[in-house]
Amino acid sequence: MSKSDLIRSVAFVGDYVPRRCGIATFTHDLCQHYQQRYPDTECLVVSVNDREQGYAYPREVRFEISEQNINDYRRAADFLNIRNCDVVSLQHEYGIFGGKEGAHIVALLRDLHMPVVTTLHTILEEPNPEQRRVLMEIISFSTRLVVMTEKGKELLKKVYKVPEDFIDVIPHGIPEVPFIDPNFYKDKFGVEGNYVLLTFGLLSPNKGIEYVIKALPSVIQKIPNLVYIILGATHPNLVKKEGEAYRLQLQQMARDLGVEKHVVFYNAFVSPEELNEFIGAADIYITPYLNKAQITSGTLSYAFGCGKAVISTPYWHAEELLKDGRGMLVPFRDSEAIADAIIDLLQDEKKLHAIRKQAFLEGRRMLWKNVVRDYHESFMKARLEHQPGIYKAFSQRLIDGPHSELPEIRLDHLKRLTDSIGIFQHAKYSIPQYAEGYCTDDNSRALLLTLFLEELGIVGKEVQEMSMRYAAFLNYAFNPETGCFRNFMSFDRKWIEECGSEDSHGRALWALGACVGRSSRRNLQMWAASLMETALPKVLEFSSPRSWAFTLLGLYEYSSRLSHDRYVNQMIHTLSKRLYELYERNARPDWQWFENVVTYDNAKLPHALILSAQLIGDNRLLQAGLTSLRWLAEIQTAEAGHFRPIGSNGFYPRGGSRALFDQQPLEAHSMTSAALDAYRITGDRFWYDEARKAFEWFLGKNDLGLALYDPLSGGCHDALQIDRLNLNQGAESTLAFLLSLAEMKLFEEAVLHKQKMEQNSRSRSQQVTVD
Repeated sequence: MSKSDLIRSVAFVGDYVPRRCGIATFTHDLCQHYQQRYPDTECLVVSVNDREQGYAYPREVRFEISEQNINDYRRAADFLNIRNCDVVSLQHEYGIFGGKEGAHIVALLRDLHMPVVTTLHTILEEPNPEQRRVLMEIISFSTRLVVMTEKGKELLKKVYKVPEDFIDVIPHGIPEVPFIDPNFYKDKFGVEGNYVLLTFGLLSPNKGIEYVIKALPSVIQKIPNLVYIILGATHPNLVKKEGEAYRLQLQQMARDLGVEKHVVFYNAFVSPEELNEFIGAADIYITPYLNKAQITSGTLSYAFGCGKAVISTPYWHAEELLKDGRGMLVPFRDSEAIADAIIDLLQDEKKLHAIRKQAFLEGRRMLWKNVVRDYHESFMKARLEHQPGIYKAFSQRLIDGPHSELPEIRLDHLKRLTDSIGIFQHAKYSIPQYAEGYCTDDNSRALLLTLFLEELGIVGKEVQEMSMRYAAFLNYAFNPETGCFRNFMSFDRKWIEECGSEDSHGRALWALGACVGRSSRRNLQMWAASLMETALPKVLEFSSPRSWAFTLLGLYEYSSRLSHDRYVNQMIHTLSKRLYELYERNARPDWQWFENVVTYDNAKLPHALILSAQLIGDNRLLQAGLTSLRWLAEIQTAEAGHFRPIGSNGFYPRGGSRALFDQQPLEAHSMTSAALDAYRITGDRFWYDEARKAFEWFLGKNDLGLALYDPLSGGCHDALQIDRLNLNQGAESTLAFLLSLAEMKLFEEAVLHKQKMEQNSRSRSQQVTVD
């Protein structure tokens, strides 16, 4: 998984259009612009309804919450967990969630399994006890917090004791519009030849619009060609309580002051395109808000970023945004100061345009395309930082505890993945993915597993039939015209390529060699020996060290029965020499490895050298194999002592940083297998402990304390990701677990057999002494 693949799905939780409120608009804009910039990421929305009939939502809204129904919040958490979203982006504002002070949202957050990035649209400097409690719980369940101003960050640190590195400051997003002359749009609204003041947003008493209307008589005396446009519908919650009383009050005030011809009310919730035109026509934008503690204003951001000269009261967001000459601040509830500021700007064209230009230039960093990039960075940080807290203590108990007993071998999922052709490559959860077809890699592994099962005495009719299917697949996969194995076959039984990868060819030879060396079925031995002889020469053309290693493992298996095959012995010498020389060229005191990057199926390289050394008696191979395997074991051991394989999200380049995730079952199996053979050859207890450590990664002794083996299905999850399991149970991962388990059981049986033989020998010796 590349870094960009960290975020494959995002769920946005909050109000959503067509609901008419600022949070709904913000959530919609964030979701849409994020989707545009990252089209390969799935974006879905969980919306909150404030009315029983809900809304006619667009298709991205996948789940609806009834604001006051706490069970809906819990069901939403279930929905998001089942969808397995990578990140949840929560939009928090007081008044949009049910429960006392919006406490119901905590029920959703508490049950989520993925990281949460919470955007705080309001941060109270003096919250009441319930407001503090609810926000502190939201913070505790969030992986990261987003605020839109430095003031917001300061409040979180000071009032709520949030660490600074937990907070991202990302400005409110704005659309990208050109810097244009206001006269371009004025004729559209019938205000050409006039200066235009504008206030927009949902109408409510805390907006302070009455103070602008009271300022108009003084302004009009000096600038008679002036119009004040008040754009926006009355806030729906206010309409429910008071109807249009506030709007009617403002209209009456304008009549009483004799300025009704200079005040235009647009009682509408306009589209983004219409809003751009209204803003474009404005010479000055005014936000006369009455509450200093307003930490964010979307309308202010919008107008400012579009290059408007702004006059505002000094609420927190305005103070921060309009500093350094980027706008004008006036005292709260001061109509005279508002009038003076308007006159000052309209009579000083140079000053007006200087403010506009500064605002427009500063606003470039607030463009949605930049804002969603910052959100993406925050989402990636959240995934990298997220650790499911409920598993931490469990993980430590597992790591500190004794070795667990080996589970029983269950073949349910193996059978589920196998049909009359062979084993399917992939599964969606535990359901076979027919569309992905089959591959030689997995059928080779599956055939090898059946040979281990045969040695363990698991030789029922069904297992033997599966063994023959896997063998038949390999037989058909070999292409005599090219001398190589094809790898990928579609579900309709068509080969996708004429020659597969070098690795797949090597794995096929590994399985064939094991058929010769391990199977008790004469017909399987003869078939495998014949096909192996035909396919073996092609390996000399390969450059992949893993294909050499897989082939060497197969040749070792073959030689356990037919040790004096001169051609096979020559191949062992040739390939082991290549592998050893590769190690010699690349290894250094601080980098005991075969290549300049540690990638996948890593332990197979030293494993092949260790076993080859046994066949040809070359101690150099043995020492190189043991040294490189020990180095690999060291770099794959976490600080807490458990197995931590090199992640596939970047691997481990020489001189670079090792990838921690995604951790693959393939690596746990290759280390288990190699360490068991290292112990068998050297008798060094260190290697047995390494084998147990790698195997127990499957059972939960890992970074997240999550078992990859699923005892209910008999399958194994495909990977350990940054903050969760990959819930799919494909062939590679399931076979990696089953092969590891079978090899562990074979090893324990061999140990028990050896102990029994030694006990019998001692008993005979004692009997002779007595006699």
